[in-house]
Amino acid sequence: MFTIERSQENPIILPDSRNAWEDLSTFNGSPVKKGRDIHVLYRALGHPELHHGEMLPLSTIGRAKSLDGIHFEEYEQFIFPEKDWERFGCEDPRVTKFENKYYIFYTALSTFPFSPPGITVGLAISKDLKKIESKHHVTRFNSKAMALFPERINGKIMALLSVNTDQPPASIGLAAFEKESDIWSEKYWGNWHDALPRHILNLHKQEGDHVEIGAAPIKTKKGWLLIYAHIYHYGRPEQVFGIEAVLLDLENPQKIVGRTQTPMMVAQEEYEHYGMVPNIIFPSGAYVDKDNLHIYYGAADTTICRATASLSDLLKEMTAPESKLRFERSEENPILMPRTENAWEDVAVFNPAVFQEDGKIHIVYRAMGKDATSQFGYAVSKDGIHIDERLPKPIYGPRENFEKKTHPGNSGCEDPRFARLNNKYYVCYTAFDGTNPPRVALTSIGVKDFLERKFDQFAQPKLISAPGIDDKDAILFPEKINGQYAFIHRIQPSIHLNYVKSLDDFDGETFFTRNPILSPRIGMWDDLKVGLSATPIKTAEGWLLVYHGVSSKDSTYRVGAALLDLKHPEKILGRTRTPLLEPEMPYEKAGVVPNVVFPCGAIIVGKKLFVYYGGADKVIGVASLELAELLKELKA
Repeated sequence: MFTIERSQENPIILPDSRNAWEDLSTFNGSPVKKGRDIHVLYRALGHPELHHGEMLPLSTIGRAKSLDGIHFEEYEQFIFPEKDWERFGCEDPRVTKFENKYYIFYTALSTFPFSPPGITVGLAISKDLKKIESKHHVTRFNSKAMALFPERINGKIMALLSVNTDQPPASIGLAAFEKESDIWSEKYWGNWHDALPRHILNLHKQEGDHVEIGAAPIKTKKGWLLIYAHIYHYGRPEQVFGIEAVLLDLENPQKIVGRTQTPMMVAQEEYEHYGMVPNIIFPSGAYVDKDNLHIYYGAADTTICRATASLSDLLKEMTAPESKLRFERSEENPILMPRTENAWEDVAVFNPAVFQEDGKIHIVYRAMGKDATSQFGYAVSKDGIHIDERLPKPIYGPRENFEKKTHPGNSGCEDPRFARLNNKYYVCYTAFDGTNPPRVALTSIGVKDFLERKFDQFAQPKLISAPGIDDKDAILFPEKINGQYAFIHRIQPSIHLNYVKSLDDFDGETFFTRNPILSPRIGMWDDLKVGLSATPIKTAEGWLLVYHGVSSKDSTYRVGAALLDLKHPEKILGRTRTPLLEPEMPYEKAGVVPNVVFPCGAIIVGKKLFVYYGGADKVIGVASLELAELLKELKA
């Protein structure tokens, strides 16, 4: 699985109060190799001063060098306004070494207040990164973020640039030049812009997104790797800056041969959330050292940071074919339906826990009657599909004030999940009184007592999630991890993991804390929220976590899987890119809540993984797939 790790040294370049030209912010760095050194060119911003009669913080371009790409020295101001077309600032350099010269494209600002016509591309050329040999005004239309390919393609000099970035919708365009002087030819760009649709590289994933070039293209065996900024819901309150990658054909860069399906990174750390412009991470450069892809990015428009990933893993993920692995439903579905003769379950039976014991498969399910009170029913199966016995009365119902109805509407004990540790079943469920936010309750019962159906032996439940927080979808891992009890739970929109030394730690004042380990993936089927489905299953490859995800596009509940490290389950080893189960059948698409498949239980039967799920919050179904195939995909 592809992963990316931020440098522990982040931020690696910060504003310097000793230099007036960079005392406000230093960001959007572009690295380039020169011998053994890594040079980085970056945007520097000083506190407001008077420039051409206007009071503004002026952007200029700084330069620094490093041996390791993290610790920099010899900071100096390298590019600053000299021409009318850049008189109000020089921003966001992209540097490429091409045929023994360094081509540094940057955003040139010619008007203030800043406006689209005055935001264009400038170019500085240097032979040694010590002095600028020449400067050129490249474009005359709204554009920025131009970057040169490091070698000719089919005999031509080629570049990418962002067009209409300040008057959306923005596009990324491809330009090809016969000779160097074409790069700043006003005639060339006039013709190019007139035929803009022919040059566009379409990277938009959905309407309302914004895209902008990040780093100069990097040549790999599988194609030209372009790291870029994909901004979801641009200009709206829910706007998200993401760092993504696309792979372009080596001979025809306008052809996309692979791409990331979701951002590699979004703002996460404190230094990315807070700064001149909060919640921004913006890729501006990258280089490869062996198999390490080092990405440089601006954090909150204030500092420069670095993150590193395996190039081979990234390319593998970008070019992987879409998975066809899916759960196969039982032909007997639904295996459990409401029973009109029982008032407590005559409306819905759904969201079942499941476990194996004494050669049988035990199903504990959520049931609701017309009074909308949730209780637990119980059924037994020998083969996991055909029901051999089903009790006529609930085995567990509301007993504490925190789960008793406070007014008409839904309330009770919801969505049980069972985990066996030693000789006890520990049961987490959602306790809801109909008024306060739902919370996680924990009870337990001895294995012997349960099998002998002494259901009055369920321990008095206690709340283990904090008050005032919508917390649910919880379970205890079925064994201690590093000497501690580990719990999975869901505080929207993510899945969280908490450790406790003793179950007595939940003393009525100590509760779950926030520690997200698995979150929604922007632009994918689980982009709105995710939550635990079934109790984690231990395999030789890791903890298998079946989870549900909800899409912001259609509010549909789907099912996927993740693989967690055995000793450190906060580490995600793999995650399915596509859903394994989604509403397709009539009993999943129509019911109490349409378009829902929601498992609460999973077991291994022979070589297959069986999941038991609620369909449309009304009936219960079962589906299976080959466990080995799922683990293979999660490890890919």
